Amino acid sequence: MKRTERAHLIQRRLEELYPNPPVPLDHSNAFTLLIAVLLSAQCTDERVNQVTPELFALADNPDQMSRIPVAKILKIIRPCGLSPQKSKAISKLSKILVKQHDSQVPQSFEALEALPGVGHKTASVVMAQAFGVPAFPVDTHIHRLAQRWGLTSGKNVKVTEADLKKIFPVEAWNRLHLQIIFYGRQYCTARGCDGTQCDLCQTCYPKRRKPKVTLKA
Repeated sequence: MKRTERAHLIQRRLEELYPNPPVPLDHSNAFTLLIAVLLSAQCTDERVNQVTPELFALADNPDQMSRIPVAKILKIIRPCGLSPQKSKAISKLSKILVKQHDSQVPQSFEALEALPGVGHKTASVVMAQAFGVPAFPVDTHIHRLAQRWGLTSGKNVKVTEADLKKIFPVEAWNRLHLQIIFYGRQYCTARGCDGTQCDLCQTCYPKRRKPKVTLKA
């Protein structure tokens, strides 16, 4: 089966399984989505969704967040990994949004990635899910599955993102990003499937007998 054939099959199957995939991080606006995605680095979405209600009850916009002491932010988000760095980043980026962006989350990759604690993946999620701009954020699930399905060499997340953008139609990127994440969590987990167990792995590579070794992100 050629790569384009696998991609078409995968997209069709994911559409059947997840026709309307929700954003797994609870949020109410672009700012709360930005903060939630920032917190999700090296932390599960479930854990993030447990801590953000208290944080967003205090501040769900840059003006309010910029006035909260870093120590108070840290106390709330401590269950998330890298909480000292994240609390400082949240405070600093909130102040920048107030001073430089009229208290609004900017709608460009360049401006987002210039904010403290915001990398390309975080910016891509915000652009895709808050503003509807085509993007293909690559997390560990997507990086792993794209290799198992033979859609990328998997050298790094940058290469994986570029390969996926080439093979899938641009209008499907934002939805596919979520669909692959949900499939990776439900069926093709890091430990539950080795590239030979789940339905899509078996369909894409019916003759594969040895585990598929994937490169880490």
